[in-house]
Amino acid sequence: MRRLALQIYMTVVGVLLLFAVLVSLTWIVHPQAPWERDFAHELGVAAAEILPGPNRPPGELQAALDRLAARLRIDIAVFDTAGAPLAASGEPMPEASYRRRSWLRHQTRATTVTLPLPDGRTFVARRTHPPGGGATAFLLFLGLLAVAVAIGAWPLVRRLTRRLERLRQRVEDLGGGDLKARAPVEGRDEVAHLASSFNRAADRIERLVESQRRVLVHASHELRSPLARLRLSLEMMPGSEAQRERAARDVAELDGIIEEVLEASRLEVRGPAGPMEPVDLLALLAEEAARHDVEVAGEAVVISGDPRLLRRLVRNLLDNARRHGGEGPIEARVECSEHSGVRLLVLDRGPGVAEGERERIFEPFHRPAGSAETGQGFGLGLALVRQIARSHGGEARCRPREGGGTVFEVHLAERGG
Repeated sequence: MRRLALQIYMTVVGVLLLFAVLVSLTWIVHPQAPWERDFAHELGVAAAEILPGPNRPPGELQAALDRLAARLRIDIAVFDTAGAPLAASGEPMPEASYRRRSWLRHQTRATTVTLPLPDGRTFVARRTHPPGGGATAFLLFLGLLAVAVAIGAWPLVRRLTRRLERLRQRVEDLGGGDLKARAPVEGRDEVAHLASSFNRAADRIERLVESQRRVLVHASHELRSPLARLRLSLEMMPGSEAQRERAARDVAELDGIIEEVLEASRLEVRGPAGPMEPVDLLALLAEEAARHDVEVAGEAVVISGDPRLLRRLVRNLLDNARRHGGEGPIEARVECSEHSGVRLLVLDRGPGVAEGERERIFEPFHRPAGSAETGQGFGLGLALVRQIARSHGGEARCRPREGGGTVFEVHLAERGG
């Protein structure tokens, strides 16, 4: 935003300086206007009354010019109708002076006045500026004008860009999950209208997200009541033990899906739900791995995070490895280094994941090619793993394992206290 402020500022200053230069040049070289011609004619009539007429002896004209030149400290010349000098006093005057289109001409070193007299002669007077005086004064004028414009324009530009900076910050806050972020509406210009539009859009987004969250919460409660009744009915239902266990697993899986949908919704809207506190990642991994008979290795490291969400992350990775990792052993370990931070790895010896699917398996309910026949999909487990990792400032990735299999790697960059 600083660059935008500088661009607007330099544009304002540049335009005003260009305007000043053009006005100055026009004032110096512009053609004679009608009112100026009338004014020059009147001055010429007055000069003709002061100077001796064309029929007087040349000595009288020269004496009059000498008196005027001495009194006004200027150079003077009178030309006849053919442009030949009749008399002159002071520095020699170029013969082209009487041909000037404009009666008043400013130059770097002198200012020249050319007046046509009623009798056909031309009166030319020139005052020479001190060395460098005219150019210096003109440059000084432009310099002072530039300073004045710069001082006056900067507060106006900064006021505009500060409002844009505040609006940008509110947009970033909304994008970061703060649904209460609103921009201050200042003034009645386009920036104020943009802030009002942003606030209206933020209101709609907040209402939509809140409505979605309420629907999910209510749906989960409504679904859990029949699930509980179904679980009780299964326990009392006649039939083989294997059938009841299979039905109980299906009910438990459905209950888990509901819980993951709710958890994903909470993370999407609000980020980590619980307080951040020190968590021993290796100990947490060992607790969850004991349920799956998974070998755990690594070094003890404490990170700052939400224990409930980190436990969910580990559990989902182990469940995924058990479900898709084939019959081979599953390994889990924690690594820590100064360059890569803290890494949690879950390794299996399953069939692996195709290169084109390694990012897509983190999408909710993704089903890879050919899964329609096998009924295998990834549900919400891995999507929730990536959400939890990102909510802790990290990332989750999938890569092939040397010798066959898959490695799920979660980066958690910061250590806890």
